[in-house]
Amino acid sequence: MLDFLRYGFMQRALLSSVIVGTTCSCIGVFVVLRGMAFAGSGLAHAAFGGVALGFLLAVNPLFAAVLFCLGTAGLIQVATRRAQLRMDAAIGVFFAFAMALGVLFIGLMKRYDARVYGYLFGNVLGVTPGNLAMMAVLALVVIGAIAVLYRPLKFLTLDEDMAEAAGLPTVPLAALLLGLLALTVVVSLKTVGIILVEALLVTPAATAYQLTHRYGMMFVLSWIAGIVSCVAGLVVSYFLGIPSGAAIVIVATVLFALAALFSPKRRKCKVCGHESAA
Repeated sequence: MLDFLRYGFMQRALLSSVIVGTTCSCIGVFVVLRGMAFAGSGLAHAAFGGVALGFLLAVNPLFAAVLFCLGTAGLIQVATRRAQLRMDAAIGVFFAFAMALGVLFIGLMKRYDARVYGYLFGNVLGVTPGNLAMMAVLALVVIGAIAVLYRPLKFLTLDEDMAEAAGLPTVPLAALLLGLLALTVVVSLKTVGIILVEALLVTPAATAYQLTHRYGMMFVLSWIAGIVSCVAGLVVSYFLGIPSGAAIVIVATVLFALAALFSPKRRKCKVCGHESAA
């Protein structure tokens, strides 16, 4: 049953799945609780411009995507604070701009390279040792920052106005959170791709949200859902011969559906409804 793990590419795929599941599930708690799903989607699409630029300049596409995503996150933050735009409007402006640049860079290539489109849907079986090392470094940065700033980020997430009144630097913290989200998007590109990364940012945390009212426990349950989704999706894709990114997202969605169906919150709402009706 586990014979497939003797292959190097499967070992790298499994490790990258664990890295992606862990990173996305941790940052996903903030994405769900702060309503940042569109930000994740926008930064994922912005990454396409960085990937295309990497292929155009013959440099590591993931490295170029890091610079592009962080730059886009910075522009979104500046537009939100200084141009007084709503964040969703700023995201709409800059992710479309980044996508347009991606199309432009592809048009400037001297020859067609199909690998650039592999980043749209991901290919976990194609993760190289270099890709894996870069993903691990970025994941450590994201998870390390969350661990160090756990309490301030918790305060910011649960009540931003009170956090500001308490003297916390809410603007830099919000900018940092957007930057960490950008890095998480890059970590996930090779595994689930630009199109599907939003699902992995949202679904495990949304699954956890169905099962607990506690902030800390939500991280634990989100991590479990993220790991199970990535590893189970990888195994299913290998044995059924289906795209790995799609399999991972489908497993994550099934877990969410089960959590929503048997959610203690849902049962409590039903009881409250009956009591009020009585």
